[in-house]
Amino acid sequence: MRIHHLNCGCMCPLGGALFDGFSRGLTAHLVCHCLLIETNQGLVLVDTGFGLRDVQSPYSRLSPFFIHFNNIQFERKYTAIEQIEQMGFSARDVRHIVLTHLDFDHAGGLEDFPEATVHIMQSEAEAARTRHGFIGSRRYRPGQWDEVKNWKYYSAGGDPWFGFEAVRDLEGLPPEILLIPLVGHTEGHAGVAIQTSEGWLLHAGDAYFYRHEMNGANHQCTPGLRAYQIMMEVDRQSRLHNQERLRQLSQTHRDEVRLFCSHDAIEYRALAQQSQSNLVER
Repeated sequence: MRIHHLNCGCMCPLGGALFDGFSRGLTAHLVCHCLLIETNQGLVLVDTGFGLRDVQSPYSRLSPFFIHFNNIQFERKYTAIEQIEQMGFSARDVRHIVLTHLDFDHAGGLEDFPEATVHIMQSEAEAARTRHGFIGSRRYRPGQWDEVKNWKYYSAGGDPWFGFEAVRDLEGLPPEILLIPLVGHTEGHAGVAIQTSEGWLLHAGDAYFYRHEMNGANHQCTPGLRAYQIMMEVDRQSRLHNQERLRQLSQTHRDEVRLFCSHDAIEYRALAQQSQSNLVER
């Protein structure tokens, strides 16, 4: 398998370093870290970020609350379809999309790939359908996926993965790609684990937001991202418990598993540069 790291969205909330830990100006810089995986079964996307329709008509697709709170930058260059076409592929080549969850900044590009099968936890699909409360009604945007025809729903089961529950044998996908339930941010939130020749990658989605949250006993988070995680959580106890488990995983299996989250620009840049270097070497 060949793995490409894509940034499929740019969000620049007010707060600068109080959000992202590095910006010097008034605004922060958050990414939407997605993966494009080349497999024998065709292309696989892990999350989609924002899509073409989000860029073309954001207020008909997304909540004005999140558009302004996150200061979303709607540019076609960030969409997965634009980047995939720049690589010489087409929308038809994307056969599968594996979602960490259905939040607006993770599922906006689903309809750019109408022939893809979408894989997701059953509990996440149910939460997105009910859309309870102020946040629930704004984080989940049914218009982003109401044209999706091929869904595959999963529940945890089978052999565990490094002590975590796992969903193995995703239908139509190679066995090296797993869903790892990481409940807390949403009711059906999951990570996506990919086994490579160099070890495991774990896309942890929004199970954490800031790279230093994985720093063992000295873990820390910026005030802005800590507040954002609290605002978006549906189960604080589970969210914090899973963060602690991920911290332990990152410490005890650092030679076997590399973790990253969806929105940390520093993590994204390091992995994208490493991936590009590997492709050049080959």
